[in-house]
Amino acid sequence: MPPENEYTETTAVILDENSQLTLRELCIACALSAEQIMALMEEGVIEPHGSTDPLRFSGICVQRVRRVVRLERDLGVNHAGAALALELLEEIEQLRARIRRLERR
Repeated sequence: MPPENEYTETTAVILDENSQLTLRELCIACALSAEQIMALMEEGVIEPHGSTDPLRFSGICVQRVRRVVRLERDLGVNHAGAALALELLEEIEQLRARIRRLERR
């Protein structure tokens, strides 16, 4: 336990679809190597903005990558299986949101 006069400073950053991250920043945010991120790109889990160098990713990519990592860890599926599960989970979320909107009418 740290002494009473010591404290830890925490900084939070809110990421959304308008946020821009480099490959390095995405690697740091997700605690993955560039090779692992590139493998997820090949599976279609994430896509960079345009074809610029350096690669740029939206803040939503952090959420998608972290979710895929959890799916792989918890379910023991490979990248392709996790990508499919992610796609289905997002579709379920969209359908539930649509149902909620329709029920409010």
